[in-house]
Amino acid sequence: MSTAHIVLSDGTVFAGSPAGFVPDGGVSTGEFVFNTALSGYQEVITDPSYAGQVIAFTYPHIGNYGVTAADDEATRPWCRGVVVRELTQRASNWRADGNLNAFLEQHEIPAITGVDTRRLTRHLRDHGAVPGAFGTASLDVLTEAAREAHGTDGTDFVRDVTTREAYERGSGDLHIVAFDYGIKATMVQQLAQRFRVTVVPASTSADDVQSLRPDGVFLSNGPGDPAALGAHVDVLSTLVGTVPIFGICLGHQLLATALGGSTMKLPFGHHGSNHPVKDLATGTIEITAQNHNYAVAPDSLGRAVVTHVNLNDGVIEGVASASDRCFSVQYHPEAGPGPHDARYLFDRFTTLLREGRIEGL
Repeated sequence: MSTAHIVLSDGTVFAGSPAGFVPDGGVSTGEFVFNTALSGYQEVITDPSYAGQVIAFTYPHIGNYGVTAADDEATRPWCRGVVVRELTQRASNWRADGNLNAFLEQHEIPAITGVDTRRLTRHLRDHGAVPGAFGTASLDVLTEAAREAHGTDGTDFVRDVTTREAYERGSGDLHIVAFDYGIKATMVQQLAQRFRVTVVPASTSADDVQSLRPDGVFLSNGPGDPAALGAHVDVLSTLVGTVPIFGICLGHQLLATALGGSTMKLPFGHHGSNHPVKDLATGTIEITAQNHNYAVAPDSLGRAVVTHVNLNDGVIEGVASASDRCFSVQYHPEAGPGPHDARYLFDRFTTLLREGRIEGL
C-alpha cells in the first residue's frame, strides 16, 4: 500500500495511506478539525458547514455501515478532506447502497487512513484548528503546501455553498423564508413538517424577503468566519424587529451580531454529537450536536440575553430578544446526526409565530 502524509502548518507530520480521491500532484490543503461523533459520518461529511476544512474523526472505525443517498445533508460534500484511523471497505447495513471510499472518490474528496487520530486530536486540542496539507506528494512538497495553507479566518465560504435559486418545501398556514447560508437537508425537513418554507440564496436582500410576506424568517447553519459576512449582518439588521426570526449555528452568530454582539474563534471548535448544553430558563440539560469553530463573544450582546450555555466550557449556546421577537442557538436542534433533545426549538419557533412570545422569557 502506498504512503501518504499529513503535514500541519507548524511542521507536525503524521503518516498514513491514501484513500478516497487522489488529486493530481497528490496534495490537498485545508483547516484540520476533529469530530467526536460515533456515527453519522456521511451526514458530517456532507454538512456544508465544513467547507474549507479537513475532518478528522476521533472514532476509529469509519465507513462500517456504508452510505446511502437518504443520509446526504447536501447535494455534495464541501469539506476539503477526511482523516480516519481505519476506513472500512465492506458495508454492513441493509440500507447501504455503496461504501464510503467509493463515495469519496465519486465526489472527489481526498482522504487519508491509517493515521494515529488520537495523537492528531491531542495535537489539535493543544494547538487549535490549524491549516495543513496531506496527500501522496513528497514531504518537501507537502511541507511547502502546509506553509501556504490557510484557515477559515476572514473567508466567505457561504457564497460557494448557498443555493443559486429559491425553492419551496412543505405546506401549512404559516410561511417561512429560510436563508441558505449552507443549510442542511434535515433542517429543511424539520421546517417543512411545520411550515410552508421558501429557501432563498444567502445574498437575498431585506426588501426581497419582505416582498414574500413571510410570517417568520429562519437563518441556517453555514461555514466560515461570521466576521467576514458583514453584508449579511446588514440585511438582518434591517429585518430584526419587523418579523420573528429563528437562527441556528452561523445564523445564530449573524443574528447575535445584528443585535449588537461580536464573535470570536474558539481554539479547536465544537464538532460532535455529545455536547451538554443547559437551558438557563428551565434548567434542562440537553445533549446536543454541534459543528462550529466560532462563537458569540461573552459580554458582547446588546439587545439580547443569553438563554443557553455549554457545560464543557461555558460558551454561549443561545440568545434571545423578546422585544425583537427573535432567538437563536449555536448548536444543531435538527441533529443530523445526533440526539433529538433539542428539536423542541422548532416548536418554540411555532409558538413565537402564533403567539408572539418566546417560551422561557
